[in-house]
Amino acid sequence: MRTLPRHFFVTGTDTSVGKTTVTVRLMQQLVAQGLTVIGMKPVASGCEWRDGRWQNDDVLQLTAASNVSAPPELINPYCFEPAIAPHIAAAQAGVEIDFNVIQAAYTQLATMADVVIVEGAGGLLVPLNASQTIADLIQALNLPALLVVGMRLGCINHALLTAQVLKQRNIDFCGWVANSIDPQMSRPQENLQTLIEGLQQPPLLEVPFQESLH
Repeated sequence: MRTLPRHFFVTGTDTSVGKTTVTVRLMQQLVAQGLTVIGMKPVASGCEWRDGRWQNDDVLQLTAASNVSAPPELINPYCFEPAIAPHIAAAQAGVEIDFNVIQAAYTQLATMADVVIVEGAGGLLVPLNASQTIADLIQALNLPALLVVGMRLGCINHALLTAQVLKQRNIDFCGWVANSIDPQMSRPQENLQTLIEGLQQPPLLEVPFQESLH
């Protein structure tokens, strides 16, 4: 954990691979080290109207794990009701996701805590608007990327493709987490070893299957 950069971006091999579960776990460990930590989710889809604003369960988990209070509009600048691809949800709401808004929010958060962990939506090439993806957002924020690998059939291909795109985009790869999301996965240790060899490093964390969190 001490090798992690001050601020970083959490992306995943796909949607529903446990990015929020892992981000919260990392936040808790950093808080335990005596650091001030804020979790940020720039774009969230799948929201409910509560307490006078759209709220998302992932964002609520990140907020609960943070040990610094920050305005919700900084933690989650874009929140859309339907649980669909962000650029489609934004278009349906008549909104264009603007990286300047996200960058301004992140810059403010970075002045408020020792660590800001930014969680993406879906995988690396998920579109956020007509021309920009999660990968573009990582580059715009100038953050290194930590990859959450959802340990299930197909994860090797998804992980290596993601690592290849990070390399092509010159995005620093600051580590990965093996998150067990399929308790019935065949040959998990062999898959883990293949990922270690392919990603050229062991995982920072191995998170066991937790049914309540998936």
